[in-house]
Amino acid sequence: MRYASAIFFLGVLSAGSVLAERADSDKPVHLEADRATVENTGRSNSKDRISVFTGNVVLTQGTLVIRSDKMVVRENANGFQNATAYGNLVSFRQKRDGMDEYIEGWGERMEYDSAADKVELFNQARLKRGLDEVHGDYISYNATTEFFQVNNGIKTKSDSRVRAVIQPKKKKKNLNP
Repeated sequence: MRYASAIFFLGVLSAGSVLAERADSDKPVHLEADRATVENTGRSNSKDRISVFTGNVVLTQGTLVIRSDKMVVRENANGFQNATAYGNLVSFRQKRDGMDEYIEGWGERMEYDSAADKVELFNQARLKRGLDEVHGDYISYNATTEFFQVNNGIKTKSDSRVRAVIQPKKKKKNLNP
C-alpha cells in the first residue's frame, strides 16, 4: 500500500472534549503584509473578492494567528473567507476554548476555510498541542470538533511515515478506598 494514513481524534489524546476558541469566528480579520492587491472590490457581478498579500503576512482573528510569506484570500458574497498561505514554513496558532492551551501547526502550504473552521497543512506538516505532536505530509484539522487526520502522502520512503508523540496524562487519584 503506497499510502499510510492515520486518523486521530484529539479526544483520544486527552480526556474530555474541548473546542477551539468559539468567539474567534465573531471577531474581525486583521491582515498585515508588505504588499497587497485586491480584485473585485465592488463585487457588482457577485464574484468572490480576491486579495493577495505578500511579504511577512500575518492574519489575526481573535486568538487565531496565521503567518506566511504569501497569502491568497477569497471572500464570497456571504463574507466567508478561504485563505491559502505559502511559506517556509507557514504557521498557525489558536487558543482552545476555555483553556490556557493552544493548537499550533506548520507546513509549506496551508489552506484555511473560515466557514468550516478547518485548516489543512501540506508538506512538512506538523500539528502540536502541549507536548503532543503529529507529523506527516498532510494534516487536516477541524477546529470546531478538534478532529484531525494525518497522511504521509504517496512517498514510499521510510522517512515519510506518519509520526506521533503522545504524552501520558496524569491519572487522578481515587480518594475513596
